[in-house]
Amino acid sequence: MPTLPLQITFRNVPPSEAIESKIRERASNLEVFSDRIMRCHVVVEAPHRHHRKGYLYSVRIDLTVPGEEIAINRVPDAKSAQGDLNVAIRDAFDAARRKLEDHARRVRGDVKAHEAAAAGRVVRVEPFDGYGFLETPGGLRVYFHENALVGCTLAELSPDTEVRYVLAEGEGLEGPQASTVRAVGKHHVLAASE
Repeated sequence: MPTLPLQITFRNVPPSEAIESKIRERASNLEVFSDRIMRCHVVVEAPHRHHRKGYLYSVRIDLTVPGEEIAINRVPDAKSAQGDLNVAIRDAFDAARRKLEDHARRVRGDVKAHEAAAAGRVVRVEPFDGYGFLETPGGLRVYFHENALVGCTLAELSPDTEVRYVLAEGEGLEGPQASTVRAVGKHHVLAASE
């Protein structure tokens, strides 16, 4: 098993074997999520002393993988629990793991590409039956069910409400069908309440 090329830098923090050991252990665990890490640089820093909290630690992790640099920077604020260096290290490496997992999904092509929403306008709403129709700028009528609505209800929609929609694959009994419909702007809420 290849050894992860690791560099640890301490700034305004005295070096500690225990902390270095914890960082080495956490860094080696990253290899589970990507065996293509070319470089890992960890910077542990105590940028200033806060009056009530003592030292607030920041941990920065710079990872190099083929085709990408991944940077994680956990900078504390006065309300955080970063007064504990172990917590700061844990949080930074958890964030690094998530970013490595995202990178691995992108490389494998597992990330689902979302289709861009198209513009349309509502032409008919049947709130008691749970469906409606919208029309595209090209004149195509598209059926949508109330379950396809995002951020509004059928009762809030009226004819001429502008919407963004995504077509479902294939057609339903009513022809083309939208898998997602979202009203544009706030006018649909005002029209329903007037």
